[in-house]
Amino acid sequence: MDASASTRIPLTRRDDPGVSRSLVVFLRGVNVGGHRTFRPSVLARTLRKYEVVNVGAAGTFVVRKAGPRSAFRAELLRRLPFGAEVVFCDGRDLVKLETENPFGTTPSDPDVVRFVSFLSKAARVHPSLPVVLPADGDWLVRIIALRNRLVFGVYRRHMKTIGYLGQIDTLFGVMATTRNWNTIRAIVRILKNHTKGR
Repeated sequence: MDASASTRIPLTRRDDPGVSRSLVVFLRGVNVGGHRTFRPSVLARTLRKYEVVNVGAAGTFVVRKAGPRSAFRAELLRRLPFGAEVVFCDGRDLVKLETENPFGTTPSDPDVVRFVSFLSKAARVHPSLPVVLPADGDWLVRIIALRNRLVFGVYRRHMKTIGYLGQIDTLFGVMATTRNWNTIRAIVRILKNHTKGR
């Protein structure tokens, strides 16, 4: 995949007027381990005409007035200080995702983190789920479900975990970018607050 390419993930065609114009942007592999570092809050300010809201430090943004997708994508990539892989998702799809709550209501252990990986396109490989990594010994990553272009799973807080999360690309045959469930919930709160303000 081109390092500056971007992909929009349509999860559902149901329209929610409150968030239907909002776009969620995920950058892959930025501000990790001292590589491809930048200040997301500064980038959000340079894109203020689109009403961009920064979510954390991992390159996640809610775009309230994206307008034509191609124009916004071009300006986003132009303002980044490096080439980046970008995945787009409609805001209404994440609101729907939170409502369905794929992880259920059972609390997880303190050392276990729930995550969602956004595939850049439809999976080319469909492994039998669940997948546990590593296959032998104590698990660090457990992939529990694939829904459209979203992969759901949990991981343990451990130094080696990031290496196993990196195997999601190979497991499904396409590029994936991962966010924890708390980040998804934060995005949904921003989307809902924007709806209330309309």
